[in-house]
Amino acid sequence: MSKEAGLDKREIPGELTVILEMIQEDQSARKLEHFEKLDWEKFVQFAMHHKLYPLLCKNMPEGIPEQSAEKMQSHYKWNVFNMLKLCGEMDLVNQLFMQNSIKMIVLKGPVLGEDLYGDISLRTSSDLDVLIPMENLGQAEGILEKLGYQKDDYILTVLNDWKWRHHHITFIHPEKNIKIELHWRLNPGPAKEPSFVDLWARRRKSTLSISEIYILGKEDLFLFLTTHGARHGWSRLRWLADIDMLARQNINWENTIELMDKYSYKHIGGQALLLSANFFYTPILKEMEPFFRGNRPGKLAKDTLFYLKKMVSLHNEPLPPDVASYHKKYLISIMSVHQKILHILSLLYPFYTDVETLPLPRILHVLYFPLRPFLCAWRKTRKQALF
Repeated sequence: MSKEAGLDKREIPGELTVILEMIQEDQSARKLEHFEKLDWEKFVQFAMHHKLYPLLCKNMPEGIPEQSAEKMQSHYKWNVFNMLKLCGEMDLVNQLFMQNSIKMIVLKGPVLGEDLYGDISLRTSSDLDVLIPMENLGQAEGILEKLGYQKDDYILTVLNDWKWRHHHITFIHPEKNIKIELHWRLNPGPAKEPSFVDLWARRRKSTLSISEIYILGKEDLFLFLTTHGARHGWSRLRWLADIDMLARQNINWENTIELMDKYSYKHIGGQALLLSANFFYTPILKEMEPFFRGNRPGKLAKDTLFYLKKMVSLHNEPLPPDVASYHKKYLISIMSVHQKILHILSLLYPFYTDVETLPLPRILHVLYFPLRPFLCAWRKTRKQALF
């Protein structure tokens, strides 16, 4: 399949197109004639939104106005300081977890900058994401609270649905201004994914620290980064830059394809590589061909242009109605048949909104299963009545 995938990059704002040209190693591809037409304020906004400014600052291209360059350099320096601060906290948390026999895999943060780019300053990170076995969650929570972290207790749950509907709990240190996401799954459910035991067996030791800090194996990292990016519509191109850097490393594509196929994510791998090839010129190797079978990877790649044209930020809620509607449909479109079946079945499981609609004693919560259709109908009727 052609790596172009029918993507019409003319729909992408010119400022973003120039940014992508500027961060290429081969600067001969730069089209300097674009410079006169650029809105430099938007240029900086796109660089910041997509978290690509460290790559621009690595070798600041000529032609960027001094004021725009200084603004990005200021953010770049702050990011370097922040990444060093996260490194220290990562070492501290890892040491305490090890002392308490808690196995930990660092998913993102400074280790990803070192692993993919060879330099922690070239990737941004606002927090630490770590994966631990579910049975150690309570113990890990206690350790973080002793360190001064406060739980961002936003998860409302009924009948323990949090264990499979969600995938992490957030902790914030008010004095250090550091956020840690404690994961027990790679992605929110319901969906199949590798167990912690399997991920631990394939782990790698990070080269960032002399202490025993572990990261995902390369094939597992590809699964994690592609599913995470796809779930967010690749609305930040830094996630595709990660895919580009990983794809250029020594990764076993046969094992990767087998892993993605096992968990029904092969079409997501195709989407990620097609987008990466289009925007970062990632080489498409013959071993990658199974990712591109059929029209679905190309269609899913085209569907992400919506997010890039609008500079969508899915983290800023509430989302505009058009974005919320599109994203809801998009999330369904990236599911495999098996995942769609699990999703439909999950809708039959009680939600906390059922508890809010009809509060019952905890001992009677099992009644929410037969009551759920009626409670849903009642909420819908009330909503229509309000309008």
